[in-house]
Amino acid sequence: MTTLLVLTNLPDQASADALATALVDARLAACVNILPPCRSVYRWQGALENATEVPLLIKTDSARYSALETAIRAQHPYQLPEVIALTVTQGLPAYLAWVADETRPARQPTDSPP
Repeated sequence: MTTLLVLTNLPDQASADALATALVDARLAACVNILPPCRSVYRWQGALENATEVPLLIKTDSARYSALETAIRAQHPYQLPEVIALTVTQGLPAYLAWVADETRPARQPTDSPP
């Protein structure tokens, strides 16, 4: 398994907080850093845009990426959200193991004993 750092930007603090909480609660992210607002300059539908955005740094496992992307797209207010995943090639082994552990889907209770 590979650790990923996923980047996205939200239009305001409330939506950033809500998405970060939902991702960690669903075990799609081990940790989400909510950074201070920044200015983004980009072209959208032919017009030059200048907006304040709240960046998120999302730590996850590559096995959870598809579900993470789906969750971001479902909760993100933008028509086309930025979702960029960078592979972590090195890191503190214990931290990378923690990311993997925290993003494992929770076990579902069974009706029969093991």
